[in-house]
Amino acid sequence: MKKWIGFLALTVVVSITTDGSARRSHVTPEQRAELAKVQTLYLKVLALTENGRVSPDELRTVVQARFEEIGYTVVTDRKKPHDVEFRVKCEERKRWAGTTRSGGDAELADAPARLWEGPACLFSYRLKGKDLGWYKETRTNFNNADVAAEKAKAPDAGTYALSQLKIKLEVFDFPVLVTTEWGQTGRLASLLNSPDTPKLRKLKILSILSKVKSKEAFPLLVKMIKEGKYAEEAIVALAGTGKLSIPVLIDVFKNPKDSKAQAAAAKGLGLVAAHTGDPSTIPPLLDYLNEALKNMNTTEDIDFPVLTEVVWSIGKLRDETSLKPIEELNEKIWVIHDSSPAMKELRDATWVAVKSIDLDYQIM
Repeated sequence: MKKWIGFLALTVVVSITTDGSARRSHVTPEQRAELAKVQTLYLKVLALTENGRVSPDELRTVVQARFEEIGYTVVTDRKKPHDVEFRVKCEERKRWAGTTRSGGDAELADAPARLWEGPACLFSYRLKGKDLGWYKETRTNFNNADVAAEKAKAPDAGTYALSQLKIKLEVFDFPVLVTTEWGQTGRLASLLNSPDTPKLRKLKILSILSKVKSKEAFPLLVKMIKEGKYAEEAIVALAGTGKLSIPVLIDVFKNPKDSKAQAAAAKGLGLVAAHTGDPSTIPPLLDYLNEALKNMNTTEDIDFPVLTEVVWSIGKLRDETSLKPIEELNEKIWVIHDSSPAMKELRDATWVAVKSIDLDYQIM
């Protein structure tokens, strides 16, 4: 039983470090190189209602504008030169319910929902006519177009459904998602640096950059941290640059402007530890933990956001020198009478860290 618990704990830690890109192994290095150079898109938009095809012109106009605003060239004639074909299929009642050809991506954000049968737009692309298995989807807030149209006093359910999908196309950030898929992080960095980029898009990009390697974004992220612009998100995003970020993250962690910045730096160090296995990420986290243990007698002695991120991060890299302080922490936090959500999360993080670090426990 103990072996299985330890195995599950390790599985939890490993699962934190994986993403959809790991499941896209069928995309060859040559194809990735081509995608990184994509500039011109052939845009194909299909609009379907229960009565058949309708004009996709309004939907196409929205999609085209959204690609052009971030610098892509869009053509709507297949005969014109293009690097990739981008497809959008919007339906009053979704019929496509498959999965990607490689791996179970259905649980990933913005992936097509298998059980959804209401209005939806499905996004995909083809490189030299080949489907590389990338699918994203945006859906209306209602499943039944007939009922929704009746409530809105709209005369036609199909027309109403497509009008609501048009609104979704105006806000759903498929251009950023596919730009990430194509590995064009330099384009994302330019968006992040632009004063015209809305706050929500910047936050989305920062979230993405924490999971993908982008040397182009490194100087910009450092600048954002120094200037305090979206500092917490930029600190975590910096981890996506890999080992390059370690000195900066350690400096922010040791000399934080506030508790939130320190917690973000701790999280960033954990991400780097998980992705690179670099042991230099652990000592500053251990120093913090050892210092915190010296005066930990009550709830008031704990900075929960920082300590919890520190513990999660320590647990992401198996370092036996971490075991003794983690075990000591595990003993102390169960003696302290506190049933708050913050304490529960700290206890959960500590339990996982103990089980992932303790090699003897894994083989019992």
